[in-house]
Amino acid sequence: MSCGEAAPTYSVQIKEEIAKDGRFIRQPNLFTTPFGEGEGELKVEKGRYKLYWAKGCHWSNRASIVRELLGLEDVLDVQIVGREKLNGTYAWTVYDEEGNPDKQSGYKYLFEYYEAAKPGFTGRATVPTVVDQIEKKAVNNDYHKLTNYFETAFKAYQKKDAPDLYPEEQREEIDALNEWLFPNINNATYRMMFSRSLEAYNEAYQDFVKALEYLEERLENNRFLFGDYVTDSDVRLYVTLVRWEVAYYRFLGTFEKGLRGYKNLWAYTRDLYTIPAFRHNTYLSDIAHDYGAIDESGTHFPTFNYRYWNEVDYDKIFSEPQNRRDLSLDPDHKLLVAE
Repeated sequence: MSCGEAAPTYSVQIKEEIAKDGRFIRQPNLFTTPFGEGEGELKVEKGRYKLYWAKGCHWSNRASIVRELLGLEDVLDVQIVGREKLNGTYAWTVYDEEGNPDKQSGYKYLFEYYEAAKPGFTGRATVPTVVDQIEKKAVNNDYHKLTNYFETAFKAYQKKDAPDLYPEEQREEIDALNEWLFPNINNATYRMMFSRSLEAYNEAYQDFVKALEYLEERLENNRFLFGDYVTDSDVRLYVTLVRWEVAYYRFLGTFEKGLRGYKNLWAYTRDLYTIPAFRHNTYLSDIAHDYGAIDESGTHFPTFNYRYWNEVDYDKIFSEPQNRRDLSLDPDHKLLVAE
């Protein structure tokens, strides 16, 4: 599913994001004020902010994983959004299981936080979104930088043994790889999904497959993307790989091989899945279910996931043993604890 308020099938809400040549051009993030201590920046305060994210959305999934890895549960509230058809399209819901609106804001939909911050807002409300619970408005939906803010601006609130996912001496390299991962891996899946021309689809497909081959080679002798320890880049790659395995691969086109056809990438993904913060925030069956819905035309050819999503033991599959530890000089530790 898209990370905006849109149906899992094509929606009129993304028509402005389709170029004349059929390429998907993602809308820019609306709220990009950074967290920090500088003038005009968002000051980090315990309990002031809440992170909204969706199980199916890899942009927001990486924020939820990093939040737990760093032990920010006590400073940053979190809620998984629901989805409801509203006025002919889909909206992210923030009400509870009984349908009661958020206790602090009184809102039932994520877009209400957007309207409070930007009166007259007409775009797509997206996840992840961080809202200010005191001012009752959205303040940041910059998925490009959000995990980096958790790793830096939230440092004083991290748990004592929090891992250093963004080592200062490696930030330039991590940033460069993240910039490459976005168009070639993370957004390439959406470029295929929302393309409206075969040329646009093929371009995204080739970018994605070439990137997988490069990463497969990179991980031949490295346990993680930058060696022995997990970094911010690994989180960004992981969230797309798990979705490709359980969902995207089955409906995005004809691939020569799936994730299991890449020895290193498949073992690498399972290695990360054993880390509690990754496992706790990866809803494999829900992801498969989201991408298994019959489209609104009522097709008579339902997808594999539509038929069998609840019969596959994804946790068992992703828990299969792998020997990635043999590549590490510090095999008992996947996370570099910050000093």
